[in-house]
Amino acid sequence: MSLDPPTYLSSLQNNIRARPIPWDGAVRAGTISEDQLSKIRAVDKVRKEQRKQIIENDLESYKTLFVGSSGKPSVLESAAKSAHVVQYVLVLLGDLLGGIPTLSATLSNHPDPYKPFLPLLAQSSDPESPIPLLTSTVLASMIGGASKSSEKASAALPKLFSYLSTLTLTADGGLQDIAVLQYSALLRGKKSRELFWKHRSETIQPLIDILRAAAGVGSNGDPATLWSGAPSVRNVEGSLGGGVGLQLLYHVLLVLWQLSFEAETVGEGLEDEYDIIPLYTQLLRLSPKEKTTRLLVSSLYNLLSMNKQTLLPTATLARLPALLQNINGRHLTDTDLQDDLRNLTDMLEDHTKTQTTFDEYAAEVNSGHLRWSPPHRSSTFWAENARRILEHEKGELPKKLAEIMSKPWDNDKQVLAIACNDVGNLVKEVPEKRNQLERLGLKTRVMELMAEKEETVRWESLNALSGWLRYSFETK
Repeated sequence: MSLDPPTYLSSLQNNIRARPIPWDGAVRAGTISEDQLSKIRAVDKVRKEQRKQIIENDLESYKTLFVGSSGKPSVLESAAKSAHVVQYVLVLLGDLLGGIPTLSATLSNHPDPYKPFLPLLAQSSDPESPIPLLTSTVLASMIGGASKSSEKASAALPKLFSYLSTLTLTADGGLQDIAVLQYSALLRGKKSRELFWKHRSETIQPLIDILRAAAGVGSNGDPATLWSGAPSVRNVEGSLGGGVGLQLLYHVLLVLWQLSFEAETVGEGLEDEYDIIPLYTQLLRLSPKEKTTRLLVSSLYNLLSMNKQTLLPTATLARLPALLQNINGRHLTDTDLQDDLRNLTDMLEDHTKTQTTFDEYAAEVNSGHLRWSPPHRSSTFWAENARRILEHEKGELPKKLAEIMSKPWDNDKQVLAIACNDVGNLVKEVPEKRNQLERLGLKTRVMELMAEKEETVRWESLNALSGWLRYSFETK
């Protein structure tokens, strides 16, 4: 699982390199100038060492060739009406950027280096269209290869991210991989990672969808799988659930690992919006290679270490500590993985030593997803903690229960049954506080759920309502 260009892109570039271009005819037609042609011919189809020497001895001229200068358009702007020339120049520039780092730095010093390229991203809505694909490849090399971020790059990145997101939304694993690798090239600096997060509805959501498919919980999957700890997919040779290839999986995890270096900023959001901790825990169960395991463990460590108060309880609820014990028993050869695994295990052990049953329950409710963990069925737990649950942080836990119950949970009806169970226990143990629950709409919602098709939900809602009926004749 290397970072070599995806096969589709390599094949496209090779076909264009082999294509004969009638350069002299292009000059006669005014598509490009004699000067532009001479610069192209000087570095085209020559040895890499010779090409590098020519460019480095004339950086300013090649800057003018590719991004233009005062009064002189770039060769891409000159040849805008000739798709074959534009494609050839984009492939040539991509080759040059890959082998001559000083060229990226020189181009980025231009007052508006991305101007000739950005319009090309919107040239076609077809995700397989060559010019936008080749343009995004060049832009990723230019921006990713610059020594530091700039305002010019920050202005260009949202447009590039938007284009790449269209590739990740396709069902073509090859196109998805092109986009993900270019994301990785771009996320080497703090500013680009912050912008990536800012535009997360376009950038991150499709990547999470790929990971959810790999974990067996795609758009039509059962979200309860993430919390159950039960593997839901079988690894097929070369791929995971949803047909997600191992190479694509590795590259997606690589991008999110890069993002995890901004864990203090993005950690809670990743959990609140994408259930990242249970998702990564499930992927860790299914991980077929040490390289994917290393990225998962390292990302989890980054996220948890910077968000201990909010994310460690979620990790415990997702049964990550038990899974780490299992992984620690394997024969691992990657020393980085061994170090991260030890650090993550130690951090979780320190956390679990200080946790009470109430803490575990509160963490589960705050996660937004309930399962039949031991506290729900423990009469001792409710006798000891019901009043505390109602009063904790000015009633935040009942409010969260109301929020959970307001959702239909079409793919996981047991959540509603568990919530009804909890509401019933609160009324039973602290009947004088039932007004507090009624004001949150919990009594009304429990009554609605008596009409649910799911038998367990109906049963738990009836039990919960009986607590209210028992006190219906008392003064509120």
